[in-house]
Amino acid sequence: MWDEKVIQMIIEGIGQTLYMTLVPTLFGYILGLPMGVVLTVTDKDGIRPNAKIYKVLDFISNIFRSIPFLILLILLIPLTKAIVGKSYGSNAMIVPLTIAAAPYIARMVESSLKEVDHGVIEAAQSMGASTWTIVTKVLLTEARTSLIVNATIVTATILGYSAMAGTVGADGLGAIAVRYGYNRYQPDIMVVTVVILVLLVQIMQGIGMMLSRKFDRRRTG
Repeated sequence: MWDEKVIQMIIEGIGQTLYMTLVPTLFGYILGLPMGVVLTVTDKDGIRPNAKIYKVLDFISNIFRSIPFLILLILLIPLTKAIVGKSYGSNAMIVPLTIAAAPYIARMVESSLKEVDHGVIEAAQSMGASTWTIVTKVLLTEARTSLIVNATIVTATILGYSAMAGTVGADGLGAIAVRYGYNRYQPDIMVVTVVILVLLVQIMQGIGMMLSRKFDRRRTG
C-alpha cells in the first residue's frame, strides 16, 4: 500500500498545503494589517477617533468572522471562478482563504496594537509626531512581539482552514485524508496526514516563538 506513488502523493500534499497556508496568510496580511491599523487608530480611544470608519470596518470584520469557513468557501465560489477560472484546486482556494484570513488578521493586529502603553503614544504626540510616524515608529514597533505571536496563531489557523478545504475540492493533506482515509477506508493514510499536519503546526509555532523571543530581547536589551 505504501509504495512510491503514495509517498510521492504525500510529499506533493505537503507542498500544496504549505502553498495554501503561506500565500493566503501573506495576502491576508496585505489586506488585514492596514485594516487592523485603521481600526486601532479610529477607535474611540485611538489617536484619530472616527466612529463612522470604525463602525464600517468593525461590521465587515464581524460579518466575515462569523461565517464558518466551509460556508464562506461555498458562498465565494462565483467570485473564485471569476478570479481564477475554476473553484477547485490549490490556486482556487487562495481566494476564500485570503478573504477568511483578512478580517481575522485585522482583529489580531488591532488586539496587538491596543496592548501598546498609551503613555508611549502620548509622549510621541507631545513631540509633534504625525499619525503615520506614531503608527510605524511607535505602535507597530512596540507591538512587534505580540504581532509575531499572533501571526503564528493566524498561520496555524489558515493551515487548519486549508485542510478543511480538502472536503470541497482543494488539494493538499486535507484532500488526501478525505479521499483515501475516509472515502477509501485507509486509516493509515488518515493517521499519517493528521500527524504531518500536527507537526507542521508545531514547526510554525516553534519558529514564531523563536522570532518573538528574539525581537523581545532586542526591545528590552
